[in-house]
Amino acid sequence: MRLVYAAILIAAFLSGCASTGDWSSDTPTKTNPRASKAARVNLKKQSVSTIYAPSSNLWIRIRDGFEMEPSNSPWEGEQLRLLTAKPEYVNRSMARSSRYLFYIVQEVNARGMPTEIALLPFVESAFNPQAKSGAKAMGIWQFMPATGKDFQLTQNIFRDERRDVLQSTDAALDYLQRLHDQFGTWELALAAYNWGAGNIAKAQKKNLAAGLPTDYESLQLPKETRNYVPKLMAYRQIVLDPGAYGVTLPDLENHPYFVAVDVGSDIDVALVIKLAEIPAEEFHVLNPSFNKPVILSAAGQQILLPFGHAEIFQENLKNYSKPLSSWTAVQVGKTESADQTAKTLGVDPDVLRDVNGIPKGMRIKAGSTVIIPRNSRRLGDISANLADNASLSLEKPPPPPPPLPKCSKPTKGAKGSKAAKDSKCTPPKSDKDASKVASKGNSSVKTASTQHKSESTVVAKSAKNGNAKPSTKKEASKTQ
Repeated sequence: MRLVYAAILIAAFLSGCASTGDWSSDTPTKTNPRASKAARVNLKKQSVSTIYAPSSNLWIRIRDGFEMEPSNSPWEGEQLRLLTAKPEYVNRSMARSSRYLFYIVQEVNARGMPTEIALLPFVESAFNPQAKSGAKAMGIWQFMPATGKDFQLTQNIFRDERRDVLQSTDAALDYLQRLHDQFGTWELALAAYNWGAGNIAKAQKKNLAAGLPTDYESLQLPKETRNYVPKLMAYRQIVLDPGAYGVTLPDLENHPYFVAVDVGSDIDVALVIKLAEIPAEEFHVLNPSFNKPVILSAAGQQILLPFGHAEIFQENLKNYSKPLSSWTAVQVGKTESADQTAKTLGVDPDVLRDVNGIPKGMRIKAGSTVIIPRNSRRLGDISANLADNASLSLEKPPPPPPPLPKCSKPTKGAKGSKAAKDSKCTPPKSDKDASKVASKGNSSVKTASTQHKSESTVVAKSAKNGNAKPSTKKEASKTQ
C-alpha cells in the first residue's frame, strides 16, 4: 500500500454553518480531482503526530531514487562550476525547497519516475513560487499561459493555478510523463519541456535526414536547452555530495511540511493567517496562487498550512463566531470610471481601486468582475460561475473635447456698443471652414493675377500701336 504523506488533507470543511464557528468532517464537499489523491486525516479521531514516514531523512530518499546517468560532458562540468561559484544562491534555493520537496518526491515516487525530476524546480525557478519569466511563465514549474490552460490550470482574477503547489506539480508531472512516452528518454523529455515537443521533433527529423543520431547530445539545440539537462545533473551532483561543493543542505525530515485543508465557505486570507497563527509570508509562500484577499469555496480551493498549525487553525476556527469573509464579487453592467462604478455599488472608490488593482484614470469595461466589501445586500458566497470565469478588463477614457474659447464679459452699459460686439465669442472654425477660406483666398489671388496679366497685355499692345497710356499717376501728370 502506497503511503501518501505529501499533502495530508484534513477532512475538515468550512461548511455552510462555519460562519457560526462549527466545523464538520461529515459534510461532503466539491474538491479538485487532483486533491482527491491526498490522504485524509480526521483530526477529531486521529492525531497528525501519529503519521510516520519510513526514513527520517528526505535527502537519503531522494538519492536512493536517482536513475539518470551522468554524461560527464563538458556542459555538465561547466554548469557544476557555475553553481558552485554561487554557494549563497544555491543555499537559498535549497532552503526554499524545504517546504515543497516532500510533496514533489512523494508524487514522483508514486508515478515511478526518477527522483532527479523532483529537482527540476531548482532549474526552472530556484523553487521561487512567485517566479515570473519575461515570457510570462509562472510558478515553481514555470508554466506558460497556453500550456497551463492545456493542463486545466485556472488563470483568472481570483487565482492562478500555475503557482499552486499541488495543481502545478501534478500538471508538470503529467506533462513530463507524456513527453517521456513520446520521446523515450528523460533527457529528451526534459529538453521538450524546455523547448517544446514540436521543436525537438523537428530537430530529430533534421538529424535523421542527415543520417545523424537523434539522442539529446546529438541534436542541434538552443543554448538554454543545451544547458538544461546538464544543469539538472549538476544539482544532482550537489545533492549527492554537498560538502564537496561548499553547499549546506537544509535538514529535511521524510515527513510532510504542510497539510491541505478544504474550503467549504468563502474565507478571508487575513482570517486564515490569524486563526492558523502563522506569519503572512509563510502563508503566501505555501499559497501563492491566491490573487485576492478572499479564498473561494465554489472554486474547490484548498489552503496549505504548516504541518504543526493545522490543528491550531481547526481549534481557533471552532471558537470563531463572526463572519468568515468580508468580501464578495459583482459584475459591472456598463463601461464607466472606477468612481462611477463605486458610486453605483455604494463602495469607497479608493477601496475599489486598491483591491482590484485599477490604476487611476482607467475605466472598467462592461462585463468585468470586481471585488467589493460585503454589505447587508450582498451576504452570500461568490458564485461558481464568477469563481471560474471572472475577468477584469480596463480601458483608457476617450480624449476630452477641445476647450471652448474664453469670453470676456461685456462692459456694463455697453449694450449695442462696439465693445459689446467685440466681447462676443466666435466659435472656432472647423477644418472644413478653414479649407473654404483658404480656397477663397487662393481664388482671389488667382483672379488678381489674371487681371494683372490682362492689363499688361493691353498696355503691351497699345505701346506697339503707339497708343500707350500712362500707367501711373506720376506719368499722367507729365503728359498733361
